[in-house]
Amino acid sequence: MNVLKWCQETGTVWHCIVPGKPMRSAFVESFNSSFRDELINETLFSSLAEARETITAWKEDYNRNRPHSSLGNNTPHEHAIKMALAKQAA
Repeated sequence: MNVLKWCQETGTVWHCIVPGKPMRSAFVESFNSSFRDELINETLFSSLAEARETITAWKEDYNRNRPHSSLGNNTPHEHAIKMALAKQAA
């Protein structure tokens, strides 16, 4: 069953990014690029379990330890702490 047929049968609204318009999902494109360049292209997994473990470790590093320019070069964890403190101060 294809996706469009499934959407029609379930009443699900289909939203997609128009081919050739990746800037409509710049955040996802940036993440996919980092994920591909830093992990997928560099790693040969010997099992699904190893892939899951390695990807989980990469995801934790990406979400907690890596500075992001969109967050003022803070890590997501640091940014969340700053936002919580700012909310408490308000």
